[in-house]
Amino acid sequence: MCGIFGYIGRKEALPFLIEGLKKLEYRGYDSAGVATINRGKIELSKCVGKISFLEDQLAQKPLVGKIGIGHTRWATHGQPSDENSHPHQDCKKELAVVHNGIIENYIELKHELVERGHKFLSSTDTEVLAHLIEENYSGDLIAAVRKVLGRVRGTYAMAVVAKAEPKKIVVARSGSPLIIGLGEKELFLSSDIPAMLKYTSRVIYLENGELAEMTPDGVTVSDLNGKEIKKEINLISWDPESAEKGGYAHFMLKEIHEQPNAIRKTIAGRIQPDSHKIHFDELTMTREEMKNINRVVFTACGTSWHAGLIGEYLFEQYARLATEVEYAAEFRYRHPIIDKNTLVIAITQSGETADTLGAVWEARAQGAKTIAICNVVGSTIAREADGVIYTNAGPEIGVASTKAFTTQLTVIYLLAVLFGKIRGTVTEAESTKLIQDLIEIPDQLEKLLLSEKTIEKIAGKYFKATNSLYLGRGKGFPIALEGALKLKEVSYIHAEGYPAAEMKHGPIALIDKNMPVVILAFAGRRYEKVLGNIEEVKARGGQVIAIATEGDDAIAQQADEVLYIPNTTEALSPLLAVVPLQIFAYYIALKRGCHVDQPRNLAKSVTVE
Repeated sequence: MCGIFGYIGRKEALPFLIEGLKKLEYRGYDSAGVATINRGKIELSKCVGKISFLEDQLAQKPLVGKIGIGHTRWATHGQPSDENSHPHQDCKKELAVVHNGIIENYIELKHELVERGHKFLSSTDTEVLAHLIEENYSGDLIAAVRKVLGRVRGTYAMAVVAKAEPKKIVVARSGSPLIIGLGEKELFLSSDIPAMLKYTSRVIYLENGELAEMTPDGVTVSDLNGKEIKKEINLISWDPESAEKGGYAHFMLKEIHEQPNAIRKTIAGRIQPDSHKIHFDELTMTREEMKNINRVVFTACGTSWHAGLIGEYLFEQYARLATEVEYAAEFRYRHPIIDKNTLVIAITQSGETADTLGAVWEARAQGAKTIAICNVVGSTIAREADGVIYTNAGPEIGVASTKAFTTQLTVIYLLAVLFGKIRGTVTEAESTKLIQDLIEIPDQLEKLLLSEKTIEKIAGKYFKATNSLYLGRGKGFPIALEGALKLKEVSYIHAEGYPAAEMKHGPIALIDKNMPVVILAFAGRRYEKVLGNIEEVKARGGQVIAIATEGDDAIAQQADEVLYIPNTTEALSPLLAVVPLQIFAYYIALKRGCHVDQPRNLAKSVTVE
């Protein structure tokens, strides 16, 4: 959460800082600020609100300097305010610090500092870092930072500048992501890759417990004991245009439309065209180890958790393995019963979600095998899990996840079929048919996207609703959850997803003429039961929006609105059914005047607990 961007080089830093922070807006924020060093003085500007407010402020008083750090804050300790915005400074105004994460023992440290005469201007946990560095600084910034980190508990990605060392940025990382980009006689610092794509494709990933000194001549990385570490330079394959809107009004809409190609990229190289055989070169597990797995646990948060729910259905159906789905935040702090024959599959778009990382650490500590399904190459979870499968979806900038979800489902489907083949529960002929059905999904999605205008019209009828119910059975239930989440995230309409059979156990009391009810009614063995649910809703005056399979003309006689998806195998219906719900949420939010790409209070990647 939050965003850090830094620059040091031969050019003026401010334009890079502002552009970098704008590229990090999707991470979520409520204030922004920048600091530069100019002629032996730290110049600073910060304010609550959007980056545009900061730009207006800077237009009146620009900051000068060829070194600078910037920050977008998502409030944890202290409400959004100018005073609580980053960067923070020490008493003498000789240092500036930006920080993502949470300093868990900041109250104890703050009391000590106040007793020693330090004056605090904010109510944040971050400001203690500035004062602690001040106390330990005697001309060697990295040495001072190293001493301070020995005292703090919690998570941090931080960057510090000192006016006495005007050609140096010191950075450190533990728990929150931090990436250094290498340019020509210039260096960049960022919380995430998209902010640097415009300037460089060569990056260094800092690991937990690492610090770095950035100067115009290069970067030196060391550990908490001062031992130098040789770091690998990684090349980023994402092109700069992939982090731009490309003519779309919003990233969310662009990413919805990118799903057909994103799924093609996920499949590419993992299915042999002639034989339809599945292979994951990234996995470290042998076929024998896969055979020995007797239990699967999916762990994730938010949208990724919904992908795990569908994974449960798929692994039980095809691999015939006992499968569970756990919220990562709960799993990591329970006493999970897992062993060497348990496979824990962690799902995360960013690879930096704090709770999902914690779940992987817990699983490995208990001896379980771990696989991460992730979109961001080089992310923390890719290094922490035993194996990683990249979804290859490209940058997802919109906070509300769309293409990340469908590509996660694609990987899970392939894994379920692969485990089924290895365990002998899926025949060669069945596998070939299942893979061919998946290959056809991108084309079907492109056809489905042609109905966007129809979905927009339906959204126009319901955008004033204050509540909504989403119902589904079987694999439609997780899609009901995901559809409701999308609506909540971007439109701020209260929406709940339920198993359709649970409607009579409470939610039916909410249904009246003002309650839109979205029902997943695609073809499958539960179809007739879903029709019964539609009748129950209509009997109570509810308005039904049905997601149905092409050719189902009868359902139009029961539902108020019908959105059709192409016909496919039941197991792949979620990949198609979720897309009209994404579009529906998008246009509802648009008509309500909501900030689609940056919904209030939300961050793209939750990197703190």
